[in-house]
Amino acid sequence: MDSITTKNAVVHFNSEVYTELNNYIKTSKPSSIFIFVDTNTHDYCLPKFLERLESEDITIEVMEMPNGEEHKTIDICSGVWEALSEYNADRKSLLINLGGGVVTDLGGFVASTYMRGIAYINIPTSLLAMVDASVGGKTGVDLGVLKNQIGVINEGAIVGIDTSYLDTLPQNEMVSGFAEMLKHGLIYDKAYWNTLTHLEELNLEDLDQLIYDSIVIKNNIVMSDPKEQGLRKILNFGHTLGHAIESYFLENADKTPLLHGEAVAIGMILETYLSTEICGLSDSELETINEGILKTFSKVEITKADQKHIIDLLKYDKKNSHGVVKFVLLEAIGKPKIDCVVSNELISEAFDYYAN
Repeated sequence: MDSITTKNAVVHFNSEVYTELNNYIKTSKPSSIFIFVDTNTHDYCLPKFLERLESEDITIEVMEMPNGEEHKTIDICSGVWEALSEYNADRKSLLINLGGGVVTDLGGFVASTYMRGIAYINIPTSLLAMVDASVGGKTGVDLGVLKNQIGVINEGAIVGIDTSYLDTLPQNEMVSGFAEMLKHGLIYDKAYWNTLTHLEELNLEDLDQLIYDSIVIKNNIVMSDPKEQGLRKILNFGHTLGHAIESYFLENADKTPLLHGEAVAIGMILETYLSTEICGLSDSELETINEGILKTFSKVEITKADQKHIIDLLKYDKKNSHGVVKFVLLEAIGKPKIDCVVSNELISEAFDYYAN
Protein backbone atom coordinates (compact mmCIF):
# COMPACT_ATOMS: atom_id res chain seq x y z
CA MET A 1 0.00 0.00 0.00
CA ASP A 2 1.26 3.47 -0.85
CA SER A 3 2.10 5.73 2.07
CA ILE A 4 -0.27 8.63 2.72
CA THR A 5 1.16 12.14 3.13
CA THR A 6 -0.66 14.34 5.65
CA LYS A 7 -0.01 18.01 6.36
CA ASN A 8 3.07 17.38 8.52
CA ALA A 9 3.46 13.60 8.68
CA VAL A 10 3.48 10.43 6.62
CA VAL A 11 1.33 7.35 7.26
CA HIS A 12 3.10 4.09 6.44
CA PHE A 13 1.60 0.61 6.27
CA ASN A 14 2.62 -2.84 7.45
CA SER A 15 6.15 -3.86 6.33
CA GLU A 16 7.00 -0.28 5.36
CA VAL A 17 6.37 0.90 8.93
CA TYR A 18 9.63 -0.45 10.31
CA THR A 19 11.73 0.43 7.28
CA GLU A 20 10.59 4.05 7.45
CA LEU A 21 10.74 4.22 11.25
CA ASN A 22 14.33 2.97 11.32
CA ASN A 23 15.28 5.33 8.47
CA TYR A 24 13.79 8.21 10.44
CA ILE A 25 15.83 7.30 13.51
CA LYS A 26 19.04 7.02 11.48
CA THR A 27 18.41 10.38 9.83
CA SER A 28 17.14 12.41 12.79
CA LYS A 29 19.56 10.88 15.32
CA PRO A 30 17.45 11.42 18.46
CA SER A 31 19.37 11.83 21.71
CA SER A 32 17.16 9.20 23.36
CA ILE A 33 14.03 7.21 22.55
CA PHE A 34 11.06 6.77 24.86
CA ILE A 35 8.40 4.18 24.08
CA PHE A 36 5.03 4.92 25.69
CA VAL A 37 2.67 1.97 26.21
CA ASP A 38 -0.23 0.91 28.41
CA THR A 39 -0.40 -2.30 30.42
CA ASN A 40 -1.98 -4.19 27.51
CA THR A 41 0.35 -3.06 24.75
CA HIS A 42 3.33 -3.57 27.05
CA ASP A 43 2.49 -7.28 27.19
CA TYR A 44 1.04 -7.94 23.73
CA CYS A 45 2.68 -5.46 21.35
CA LEU A 46 5.96 -4.18 22.81
CA PRO A 47 8.02 -7.38 22.35
CA LYS A 48 7.20 -7.53 18.63
CA PHE A 49 7.85 -3.81 18.23
CA LEU A 50 11.26 -3.95 19.92
CA GLU A 51 12.31 -6.81 17.64
CA ARG A 52 11.82 -4.54 14.62
CA LEU A 53 13.32 -1.36 16.09
CA GLU A 54 16.90 -0.52 15.09
CA SER A 55 18.24 2.00 17.58
CA GLU A 56 21.99 1.30 17.44
CA ASP A 57 23.59 3.05 20.44
CA ILE A 58 20.61 5.23 21.36
CA THR A 59 19.24 4.80 24.87
CA ILE A 60 15.69 3.40 24.95
CA GLU A 61 13.34 3.72 27.93
CA VAL A 62 9.82 2.27 28.18
CA MET A 63 7.13 4.21 30.04
CA GLU A 64 3.85 2.53 30.93
CA MET A 65 0.42 3.86 31.90
CA PRO A 66 -2.64 1.91 33.13
CA ASN A 67 -5.03 0.75 30.43
CA GLY A 68 -8.39 2.50 30.00
CA GLU A 69 -10.13 5.80 29.22
CA GLU A 70 -10.44 6.59 32.95
CA HIS A 71 -6.66 7.08 33.06
CA LYS A 72 -6.57 9.65 30.24
CA THR A 73 -5.87 12.44 32.72
CA ILE A 74 -3.54 15.33 33.48
CA ASP A 75 -2.27 13.35 36.48
CA ILE A 76 -0.96 10.64 34.15
CA CYS A 77 0.59 13.36 31.95
CA SER A 78 2.35 14.79 35.00
CA GLY A 79 3.80 11.37 35.76
CA VAL A 80 5.08 10.99 32.20
CA TRP A 81 6.54 14.52 32.13
CA GLU A 82 8.32 13.81 35.40
CA ALA A 83 9.65 10.50 34.08
CA LEU A 84 10.96 12.22 30.94
CA SER A 85 12.71 14.79 33.09
CA GLU A 86 14.19 12.15 35.41
CA TYR A 87 15.56 10.25 32.39
CA ASN A 88 17.10 13.50 31.10
CA ALA A 89 14.95 13.74 27.99
CA ASP A 90 15.90 16.81 25.98
CA ARG A 91 14.45 18.58 22.96
CA LYS A 92 16.11 16.07 20.61
CA SER A 93 14.44 13.10 22.33
CA LEU A 94 11.83 11.02 20.47
CA LEU A 95 8.61 9.67 21.98
CA ILE A 96 7.01 6.65 20.27
CA ASN A 97 3.38 6.00 21.26
CA LEU A 98 2.56 2.30 20.93
CA GLY A 99 -1.09 1.74 21.76
CA GLY A 100 -4.72 2.62 21.21
CA GLY A 101 -6.38 6.02 21.15
CA VAL A 102 -5.73 6.76 24.82
CA VAL A 103 -1.99 6.19 24.38
CA THR A 104 -1.72 8.13 21.11
CA ASP A 105 -3.87 11.04 22.36
CA LEU A 106 -2.14 11.36 25.73
CA GLY A 107 1.34 10.56 24.43
CA GLY A 108 0.96 13.09 21.62
CA PHE A 109 -0.10 15.75 24.14
CA VAL A 110 2.84 14.93 26.42
CA ALA A 111 5.28 15.21 23.50
CA SER A 112 3.69 18.42 22.23
CA THR A 113 4.08 20.14 25.59
CA TYR A 114 7.29 18.71 27.09
CA MET A 115 9.99 21.39 26.65
CA ARG A 116 7.48 23.13 24.35
CA GLY A 117 7.50 20.17 22.02
CA ILE A 118 9.57 17.11 21.16
CA ALA A 119 9.22 14.79 18.17
CA TYR A 120 6.78 11.92 18.41
CA ILE A 121 5.60 8.97 16.34
CA ASN A 122 2.32 7.07 16.64
CA ILE A 123 2.13 3.30 16.21
CA PRO A 124 -1.61 2.66 16.75
CA THR A 125 -2.50 -0.87 17.83
CA SER A 126 -6.31 -0.71 17.92
CA LEU A 127 -8.69 -0.35 14.99
CA LEU A 128 -10.09 2.86 16.50
CA ALA A 129 -6.64 4.42 16.74
CA MET A 130 -5.66 3.30 13.25
CA VAL A 131 -8.64 4.88 11.51
CA ASP A 132 -9.18 7.84 13.80
CA ALA A 133 -7.13 8.78 16.85
CA SER A 134 -3.65 8.64 15.32
CA VAL A 135 -4.44 10.68 12.21
CA GLY A 136 -5.00 14.44 12.10
CA GLY A 137 -2.86 15.63 14.99
CA LYS A 138 -5.50 15.92 17.70
CA THR A 139 -3.90 15.22 21.05
CA GLY A 140 -5.21 15.61 24.57
CA VAL A 141 -6.73 14.31 27.75
CA ASP A 142 -10.10 14.25 29.47
CA LEU A 143 -11.14 16.75 32.15
CA GLY A 144 -12.88 14.53 34.66
CA VAL A 145 -15.37 12.61 32.53
CA LEU A 146 -15.47 15.31 29.83
CA LYS A 147 -13.84 13.94 26.70
CA ASN A 148 -10.71 15.57 25.28
CA GLN A 149 -11.30 18.97 26.89
CA ILE A 150 -7.57 19.69 27.19
CA GLY A 151 -5.24 19.33 24.21
CA VAL A 152 -3.55 20.72 21.14
CA ILE A 153 -3.51 19.93 17.41
CA ASN A 154 0.02 18.83 16.55
CA GLU A 155 0.94 15.98 14.22
CA GLY A 156 3.69 13.50 14.93
CA ALA A 157 6.40 12.82 12.36
CA ILE A 158 5.17 9.35 11.35
CA VAL A 159 2.10 7.19 11.79
CA GLY A 160 2.80 3.48 11.44
CA ILE A 161 -0.19 1.24 10.65
CA ASP A 162 0.75 -2.39 11.27
CA THR A 163 -2.53 -4.27 11.06
CA SER A 164 -1.02 -7.43 12.55
CA TYR A 165 -1.41 -5.76 15.96
CA LEU A 166 -5.17 -6.21 15.51
CA ASP A 167 -4.64 -9.93 16.19
CA THR A 168 -4.14 -8.98 19.86
CA LEU A 169 -7.39 -7.00 20.07
CA PRO A 170 -10.56 -8.22 21.85
CA GLN A 171 -13.67 -8.43 19.67
CA ASN A 172 -15.42 -5.54 21.45
CA GLU A 173 -12.45 -3.25 20.71
CA MET A 174 -12.57 -4.22 17.03
CA VAL A 175 -16.27 -3.40 16.96
CA SER A 176 -15.62 -0.06 18.67
CA GLY A 177 -13.21 0.99 15.94
CA PHE A 178 -15.66 -0.06 13.26
CA ALA A 179 -18.01 2.76 14.35
CA GLU A 180 -15.56 5.36 13.12
CA MET A 181 -15.28 3.61 9.77
CA LEU A 182 -19.07 3.63 9.42
CA LYS A 183 -19.01 7.33 10.24
CA HIS A 184 -16.51 8.00 7.45
CA GLY A 185 -18.91 6.42 4.99
CA LEU A 186 -21.91 8.36 6.28
CA ILE A 187 -20.22 11.76 6.10
CA TYR A 188 -18.15 11.31 2.94
CA ASP A 189 -18.69 8.28 0.73
CA LYS A 190 -21.95 6.39 0.26
CA ALA A 191 -20.21 3.59 -1.68
CA TYR A 192 -17.82 3.06 1.24
CA TRP A 193 -20.79 2.94 3.64
CA ASN A 194 -22.48 0.34 1.44
CA THR A 195 -19.34 -1.80 1.44
CA LEU A 196 -19.00 -1.65 5.22
CA THR A 197 -22.61 -2.68 5.75
CA HIS A 198 -22.19 -5.76 3.56
CA LEU A 199 -19.10 -7.22 5.16
CA GLU A 200 -20.50 -10.74 4.83
CA GLU A 201 -19.44 -10.46 1.19
CA LEU A 202 -15.82 -9.70 2.13
CA ASN A 203 -12.90 -11.67 3.59
CA LEU A 204 -10.25 -10.79 6.17
CA GLU A 205 -7.82 -9.63 3.52
CA ASP A 206 -10.25 -6.84 2.64
CA LEU A 207 -9.86 -5.28 6.10
CA ASP A 208 -6.46 -3.75 5.28
CA GLN A 209 -7.93 -1.97 2.28
CA LEU A 210 -10.93 -0.73 4.26
CA ILE A 211 -8.62 0.67 6.96
CA TYR A 212 -6.57 2.34 4.23
CA ASP A 213 -9.72 3.84 2.66
CA SER A 214 -10.87 5.20 6.04
CA ILE A 215 -7.52 6.89 6.61
CA VAL A 216 -7.64 8.41 3.12
CA ILE A 217 -11.11 9.83 3.85
CA LYS A 218 -10.06 11.31 7.18
CA ASN A 219 -6.85 12.72 5.74
CA ASN A 220 -8.70 14.36 2.82
CA ILE A 221 -10.98 16.11 5.31
CA VAL A 222 -8.19 17.15 7.69
CA MET A 223 -5.93 18.41 4.89
CA SER A 224 -8.64 20.80 3.73
CA ASP A 225 -9.27 22.14 7.26
CA PRO A 226 -6.41 21.35 9.69
CA LYS A 227 -7.67 23.53 12.56
CA GLU A 228 -11.36 22.52 12.36
CA GLN A 229 -12.74 25.87 11.27
CA GLY A 230 -15.26 24.36 8.85
CA LEU A 231 -15.25 21.07 6.94
CA ARG A 232 -13.28 19.10 9.55
CA LYS A 233 -16.26 19.51 11.89
CA ILE A 234 -18.04 16.79 9.87
CA LEU A 235 -15.79 14.23 11.60
CA ASN A 236 -17.82 14.94 14.72
CA PHE A 237 -20.96 13.31 13.32
CA GLY A 238 -22.38 11.07 16.05
CA HIS A 239 -19.95 12.52 18.58
CA THR A 240 -21.98 15.40 20.04
CA LEU A 241 -24.43 13.00 21.67
CA GLY A 242 -21.95 10.10 21.57
CA HIS A 243 -19.39 11.87 23.77
CA ALA A 244 -22.12 12.96 26.21
CA ILE A 245 -23.38 9.36 26.42
CA GLU A 246 -19.84 8.04 26.88
CA SER A 247 -19.14 10.58 29.64
CA TYR A 248 -22.41 9.84 31.44
CA PHE A 249 -21.88 6.08 31.40
CA LEU A 250 -18.31 6.59 32.61
CA GLU A 251 -19.24 8.75 35.60
CA ASN A 252 -22.36 6.82 36.67
CA ALA A 253 -21.51 3.92 38.98
CA ASP A 254 -24.81 2.21 38.11
CA LYS A 255 -23.87 1.97 34.43
CA THR A 256 -21.46 -0.29 32.59
CA PRO A 257 -18.99 2.04 30.83
CA LEU A 258 -19.26 2.08 27.04
CA LEU A 259 -16.34 1.94 24.66
CA HIS A 260 -15.96 5.05 22.50
CA GLY A 261 -17.32 3.38 19.36
CA GLU A 262 -20.29 1.90 21.24
CA ALA A 263 -21.31 5.38 22.41
CA VAL A 264 -20.70 6.93 18.98
CA ALA A 265 -22.86 4.25 17.35
CA ILE A 266 -25.76 5.37 19.56
CA GLY A 267 -24.92 9.00 18.79
CA MET A 268 -25.01 8.34 15.05
CA ILE A 269 -28.47 6.78 15.24
CA LEU A 270 -29.76 9.68 17.36
CA GLU A 271 -28.21 12.30 15.10
CA THR A 272 -29.51 10.52 12.01
CA TYR A 273 -33.02 10.85 13.42
CA LEU A 274 -32.37 14.55 14.07
CA SER A 275 -31.26 14.82 10.45
CA THR A 276 -34.71 13.77 9.25
CA GLU A 277 -36.29 16.55 11.30
CA ILE A 278 -33.74 19.32 10.60
CA CYS A 279 -32.05 18.56 7.26
CA GLY A 280 -34.62 16.62 5.29
CA LEU A 281 -32.86 13.25 5.39
CA SER A 282 -35.29 10.71 3.97
CA ASP A 283 -37.06 8.15 6.15
CA SER A 284 -35.68 5.39 3.93
CA GLU A 285 -32.09 6.50 4.57
CA LEU A 286 -32.87 6.81 8.29
CA GLU A 287 -33.92 3.16 8.33
CA THR A 288 -30.95 2.14 6.19
CA ILE A 289 -28.52 3.81 8.60
CA ASN A 290 -30.29 2.47 11.68
CA GLU A 291 -30.24 -1.09 10.34
CA GLY A 292 -26.65 -0.78 9.12
CA ILE A 293 -25.39 0.29 12.56
CA LEU A 294 -27.47 -2.23 14.50
CA LYS A 295 -26.05 -5.06 12.38
CA THR A 296 -22.91 -4.61 14.46
CA PHE A 297 -23.89 -2.74 17.64
CA SER A 298 -26.32 -3.94 20.30
CA LYS A 299 -28.98 -1.61 21.67
CA VAL A 300 -28.26 0.00 25.05
CA GLU A 301 -30.98 0.94 27.51
CA ILE A 302 -31.15 4.69 28.13
CA THR A 303 -33.89 5.80 30.51
CA LYS A 304 -35.72 9.13 30.62
CA ALA A 305 -33.69 10.05 33.68
CA ASP A 306 -30.50 9.17 31.81
CA GLN A 307 -31.56 11.37 28.91
CA LYS A 308 -31.79 14.48 31.09
CA HIS A 309 -28.25 14.05 32.41
CA ILE A 310 -26.90 13.32 28.93
CA ILE A 311 -28.55 16.45 27.49
CA ASP A 312 -27.08 18.49 30.37
CA LEU A 313 -23.60 17.31 29.35
CA LEU A 314 -24.02 18.68 25.81
CA LYS A 315 -23.06 22.16 27.02
CA TYR A 316 -19.44 20.97 27.28
CA ASP A 317 -19.19 19.91 23.62
CA LYS A 318 -16.19 21.55 21.93
CA LYS A 319 -18.16 22.58 18.81
CA ASN A 320 -20.39 24.88 20.84
CA SER A 321 -20.13 28.63 20.52
CA HIS A 322 -21.83 31.45 22.41
CA GLY A 323 -23.64 28.91 24.56
CA VAL A 324 -25.31 27.21 21.58
CA VAL A 325 -24.89 23.46 20.97
CA LYS A 326 -23.87 22.80 17.35
CA PHE A 327 -24.53 19.43 15.67
CA VAL A 328 -23.27 17.79 12.50
CA LEU A 329 -26.25 16.25 10.69
CA LEU A 330 -26.91 14.60 7.33
CA GLU A 331 -28.89 15.82 4.34
CA ALA A 332 -28.19 12.43 2.74
CA ILE A 333 -25.64 9.66 3.14
CA GLY A 334 -22.35 11.26 2.15
CA LYS A 335 -23.74 14.79 2.41
CA PRO A 336 -23.25 16.29 5.92
CA LYS A 337 -24.25 19.70 7.22
CA ILE A 338 -22.38 21.47 10.03
CA ASP A 339 -23.44 23.90 12.77
CA CYS A 340 -27.02 22.68 13.11
CA VAL A 341 -28.98 23.88 16.14
CA VAL A 342 -31.36 21.34 17.71
CA SER A 343 -33.92 21.77 20.50
CA ASN A 344 -33.90 19.57 23.60
CA GLU A 345 -37.40 18.43 22.66
CA LEU A 346 -36.12 17.01 19.37
CA ILE A 347 -33.24 15.32 21.15
CA SER A 348 -35.76 13.62 23.44
CA GLU A 349 -37.68 12.48 20.37
CA ALA A 350 -34.45 11.01 18.97
CA PHE A 351 -33.95 9.01 22.17
CA ASP A 352 -37.53 7.73 21.86
CA TYR A 353 -36.83 6.66 18.27
CA TYR A 354 -33.69 4.82 19.38
CA ALA A 355 -35.52 3.06 22.22
CA ASN A 356 -38.43 1.93 20.06
